[in-house]
Amino acid sequence: MNKKGSITVNGAKVPLAGEKNLLEVIRKAGINMPTFCYHSELSVAGACRLCIVEIEGRGIDTSCSTPPRDGMVIKTHTAKLRKMRKTLVQLLLANHDNSCTTCDKSMSCKLKDLASSLGVTEIPFKKTKEPRKPDMLSPSLLRYPDKCVLCGDCVRYCDEIQGVGAIDFAYRGEDVVVTPAFNKSLGQVDCINCGQCAAVCPTGAIIPRSEIKEVWDALADEDKTVVAQIAPAVRAAIGEIFGIPESSVTVGKIMNALKYIGFQEVYDTSFGADLTTMEECNEFLERKKAGQKGPMFTSCCPAWVKYAEQFHPELIPQLSSCMSPQGMVGSLGKKLLSKTLEKNEKDIIMVAIMPCTAKKFEKERPELSRNGVPNVDFVLTTQELGKMIKEAGIIFDELSPTAADLPFGLYSEAGLGFGSTQGVAEAVASYASRALNGKELSAFEPLAHKTYPAWKEVIINEGNLRLKIAIAAGMKDAEKLIKKVQAGEVEYDLVEIMACPGGCVAGGGQPVSYDEHILTKRKAALKNAGKVTPLHAPEENPYIQKIYEKMLGGKCGSHEAHELVHTTYQTRKRIEQDYLELTDVNHEAPVEVKVCVGTSCFLRGSQEILSNMKDKVDQEDWKDRIALKATFCSENCNYGPTVTVGDRKINKATIDSVVEEVENQLGIKHPVRAY
Repeated sequence: MNKKGSITVNGAKVPLAGEKNLLEVIRKAGINMPTFCYHSELSVAGACRLCIVEIEGRGIDTSCSTPPRDGMVIKTHTAKLRKMRKTLVQLLLANHDNSCTTCDKSMSCKLKDLASSLGVTEIPFKKTKEPRKPDMLSPSLLRYPDKCVLCGDCVRYCDEIQGVGAIDFAYRGEDVVVTPAFNKSLGQVDCINCGQCAAVCPTGAIIPRSEIKEVWDALADEDKTVVAQIAPAVRAAIGEIFGIPESSVTVGKIMNALKYIGFQEVYDTSFGADLTTMEECNEFLERKKAGQKGPMFTSCCPAWVKYAEQFHPELIPQLSSCMSPQGMVGSLGKKLLSKTLEKNEKDIIMVAIMPCTAKKFEKERPELSRNGVPNVDFVLTTQELGKMIKEAGIIFDELSPTAADLPFGLYSEAGLGFGSTQGVAEAVASYASRALNGKELSAFEPLAHKTYPAWKEVIINEGNLRLKIAIAAGMKDAEKLIKKVQAGEVEYDLVEIMACPGGCVAGGGQPVSYDEHILTKRKAALKNAGKVTPLHAPEENPYIQKIYEKMLGGKCGSHEAHELVHTTYQTRKRIEQDYLELTDVNHEAPVEVKVCVGTSCFLRGSQEILSNMKDKVDQEDWKDRIALKATFCSENCNYGPTVTVGDRKINKATIDSVVEEVENQLGIKHPVRAY
């Protein structure tokens, strides 16, 4: 990085201060340089070419991939550059699904904004591609390939930040597309439903799945009692939809809007967060007392839970058995209302309003239902709530505040803190301090690990409380932490993991924003909301105590509590019979070879084994002797690549080990050659 000197931008001197590329310098100079594919936290792709500039002595180049050097002279909007940008956008629009008036992302679409700002009024190029089928199978996300501009933002985020790699580029030239492996649905691959792909997508190619119609239908059904619960992070972002400052939004406005829309009862999910704090802390202390293997991992984030079930099923016993706050409020709310209203639980419709797209997946988990009735029926994102408020014609910023309904409407500052990273860990540690020492923690200050900065840690040594906590956000960083824990290189008592960097305030269902400071603003808004909350600690909440007395057996960890607010998890793998045949096989072939191409094995090299095995089959004329298949599950994610030859499963497979086993089963005795 050049921290000295200056460059000349359109005739004006701009000092350098460590910017890593020309784009950052240009934007510092007050010029809103257009780009699709640039995100400061992702690698530089240089794919969209919209940020091109003219550099004196060098010609035209992309500003996102060009480091600044003292004395550079650049121009950003010459006639040639403006014509090139306009042509680039026209080419994108030629094959784009231009149904802008009905597109879910119409109000925040970068392509639409660029077309307008660049003066694109006609599309002189003909469409050359046939329409492609939308991906509608995921419970959390919808994918529209014809709206994709191939910027690769979703691909890089899923790989570089989440380390999942559920989506990537496929094919070449004009046939290139962004798709999950083998053109599967996002609902059929290792997607964890975090929705960050939708958050960074500049168009409507990936969007959260909407349940607005279903909720309106439920509200119109006179036989149903429709209840809403609102998560902590929603109040920190809802104002962005209506163009009002964060400080002007109170949760009371949201509660009033929900009443206007027609919800009979309105609760706050922060109540469930308070309950989670108490149950999770009790569970942690009981595990420590019993000498169970640590650390215990938090379970509030459904994207992290699914990640653990997919990639680290060996960690399932270490996950807290607590339901997420959404699940707790849904379970208790339906149970209580069914008694007070004398109605069947299936006629009480629980609608959770969340910052998170993974919550849409969570509500469908069979473990989070009772007698076939889900604890939560529908999940609306913050974006969807904003649309419903607008559809109802409610002038949001003019609403007066209204209180949430009791008993699930009163909550503490600790419960509200669940909306941001480290909030869960701090709430549990603080509760443990009060329980064991009878007083508050002197401090809770997470610091980056000195050797492994991918996560933060807190070490508490006060009175009777000895606690070492790790906090990670973003699954790639979380994976680094998990590996070090499993290798015995670090030890912790409690680990908080959030899939979205920053926590729930950065959820995939939050309003789309291109403000680089937006997370800081949302965190501040949430913290300010906590300051005016009348209760500091969950055990101070009188309605928490009443719920324990009437429904949860009178104490934390009771049998009743485990029945109503705890859950179980499962190894979440696609069935091994889901496969692709890669050779013209004789189904009577004596040896079946199945190569796992699930994301984890794929990233560890299974595609190379697959390719080499296809070549080997051709070279040795094994077509009638080998049935070669690509499978989507081996349930050995930590030990991949995994290949099954006959009835033998080979972990950490290589082409040599696979060929050796094939030849053994075929009765071939000659030495194995390297491939």
